[in-house]
Amino acid sequence: MNLFKISFFYLLLFIFISSSSLAQTIIEVNNASLPQEDVQKLLPEKYLITQKILWGRDGLMRKMKKFELSKESRNYEQDIREKMFKAHRYIGYATLAGMVAQGIVGERLYRGHSDLKELHEGLAGAVNIGYFSSAGLALFAPPRINYGSKGFSTFKLHKYLAVVHLSSMIATNVLSGMIENNPKLKPYHRGAAYIGYGSFFASMIVIHF
Repeated sequence: MNLFKISFFYLLLFIFISSSSLAQTIIEVNNASLPQEDVQKLLPEKYLITQKILWGRDGLMRKMKKFELSKESRNYEQDIREKMFKAHRYIGYATLAGMVAQGIVGERLYRGHSDLKELHEGLAGAVNIGYFSSAGLALFAPPRINYGSKGFSTFKLHKYLAVVHLSSMIATNVLSGMIENNPKLKPYHRGAAYIGYGSFFASMIVIHF
């Protein structure tokens, strides 16, 4: 149970910091109020609030001389963004593998193999850490210079699916802490886990098209 409590605390901490932006992945911050035209061109019109906290015109990173808002710094930020999203992708692959393993062990646990409980909780902790680390890399990466097309795109579908798998991850973790005292919640826990895995898998597939 200790590992579960640690992973659950990690989950709650991450949600406290960034859920306001993830819950509104589609509703993005409009930064069109910048007074200087040349500065406006350096930042996209819309980007996540988590990105604005660090990389906005008055973001925390702007306090550092190296990241003062300029064409040079924005180009440098794109290199950082690329590396963060590469790590986001690779950690996502590892997390997906962990979800598969957790699902296999979870099914055996549901069928009465109680000796697998600690293994299942350990995998749950690893999946939580991987999932929210991967999400954090995407949420706090520097915004792109050109936000992209206004119409539908696989990138936007990837974000919409992120809302689904985030909600499912939260539900899965909350329900797992309630099952011991209320076994009737097991089907809901399993359903939330399957939805989380399915939407997470789909979000990783669509981004390649």
